[in-house]
Amino acid sequence: MSELIDPTVRLRTSFLAAVAEFHGELGRPVPWFVTDVDPPALTDPAAFGGYVARVLAERTEAGMRADAAVPMTTLWWADGDQLLGRIAIRHRLTPRLRRVGGHIGYDVRPSARRRGHATAMLAAALPVAAALGISQALLTCDESNTASRRVIEANGGRLVGTDAGKLRYLLPTPA
Repeated sequence: MSELIDPTVRLRTSFLAAVAEFHGELGRPVPWFVTDVDPPALTDPAAFGGYVARVLAERTEAGMRADAAVPMTTLWWADGDQLLGRIAIRHRLTPRLRRVGGHIGYDVRPSARRRGHATAMLAAALPVAAALGISQALLTCDESNTASRRVIEANGGRLVGTDAGKLRYLLPTPA
């Protein structure tokens, strides 16, 4: 059964396979979280442990990297030892994140798409967002991203506008 979990070294092999899938996708940009992986973590198990520790530390102000905009909680969507996707919940928004990005961003590895994982992952993340004090999560997606629109709308997203080719949705989080 798929569930949100904290990033863990236990899923290293599956994580690396997912990264390879994202890099191998033709005609789609590589997600930012893939390009954010520390290069040594892709080949060295010890460095992968450091990468996981960094991602977990980004949940606090003290653990944020200098180039990070805000603290964020990253969770992995996994079924046993299989990484299926990842979701990041930004704890607050900057003016730029209010325009592009929002509170929550997610990716499903290419081989796991079209199986309802993104919809289930977003639904599972909304209580986490609520626990972080987010009562209305802002999500954005490209106007042309029909799949993401369906995911957001299936989770109760209400379209509140468009800006620079991005659709802007508000999603209530559980009280």
